[in-house]
Amino acid sequence: MSHVVKKRKVDKSRQDTLYFDSYSDVTIHEEMIADHVRTSTYRTAILRNGESLRGKVVLDVGAGTGVLSVFCAQAGARKVFAVEACSIAEQAARIVRHNGLQDRIEVIRGTVETVELPESVEVIVSEWMGYALLHESMLNSVLHARDRWLKPGGLILPSKAELYIAPVSDPVVQDRLRFWGTVKDQYGVDMSCMSDFARSCIMNSDITVNSVSVEDVLSHPARFAELDLYSVTAEELRSVRGQFRCESFGSAAVSAFCVYFTVTFPCPDKPPALVLSTSPFKPETHWKQAVLYLDAPVDVVQDTVVAGEVSLYPSEDSARHICIRVDYTIGEQKRQSKTFSMPDWSSEAQA
Repeated sequence: MSHVVKKRKVDKSRQDTLYFDSYSDVTIHEEMIADHVRTSTYRTAILRNGESLRGKVVLDVGAGTGVLSVFCAQAGARKVFAVEACSIAEQAARIVRHNGLQDRIEVIRGTVETVELPESVEVIVSEWMGYALLHESMLNSVLHARDRWLKPGGLILPSKAELYIAPVSDPVVQDRLRFWGTVKDQYGVDMSCMSDFARSCIMNSDITVNSVSVEDVLSHPARFAELDLYSVTAEELRSVRGQFRCESFGSAAVSAFCVYFTVTFPCPDKPPALVLSTSPFKPETHWKQAVLYLDAPVDVVQDTVVAGEVSLYPSEDSARHICIRVDYTIGEQKRQSKTFSMPDWSSEAQA
């Protein structure tokens, strides 16, 4: 029997438990390692920084299976501290031993906020990015590691993140919205009154993680925020915002906004810098794109201006979940506002 449940705020320890438990299964690690764009870019960036890593001490924040730590050792690091809070740390230690690197990689079980390292480090490496960049709040842990353990002038990989937005069309959604108007012709029952209900269900306030087709992107993407990992603070991450302005390519219906990110790896030893992009114009990654559906599609023509402001901030219910607020205008329409959030990890976040 179904029943209505009410959301409640999840305490921080429970949020952390749910988060770390999600990384205890092999599936998510398989997905990340199999993401060739992600894994190969990290490997190339680390190896290109061989001169900066050779003989140095490295901290791998949220090491997971330890693959980045192994890359750092292969690049010549003297010592790598692979810090991992969830039980996958046991498998990381096995992988380290299996590759004969136990004398150079030390797997430490715990959060980077609570572990004690025997020495400061010259390099921090981390694959901290979540959906829409900031979902999961792992960047805060990287900043903590930077402030506590990184020597002055040390290297952070990656060192910069940028956020982009673009209006998109979704033909599948449009077909689904039109469907209820076709039922009468097929079955003799007029169900067109279902359209508003269908729209509210389909074009809801969830952040949808999906792959956006290049053909459905309706303008050049606009960059609305940049984070410098050498200087950004945890307080600034509580509200990441920026303006955007796009001009539509042609006649279409804007169904949603697409948000994606890039991260940049400095390569002073072998320039230029490397960029890992989750753009729909680049090869697909496991992050895909964050799709934010409007309440209803809006028609645009060539050069229609789509402009506004985007804000990303932690959810009040669960600080590890991201919310995205978009204030926007499309053409001559009045300014609209909509706030989106990630669905809960677990039904245990309900009461």
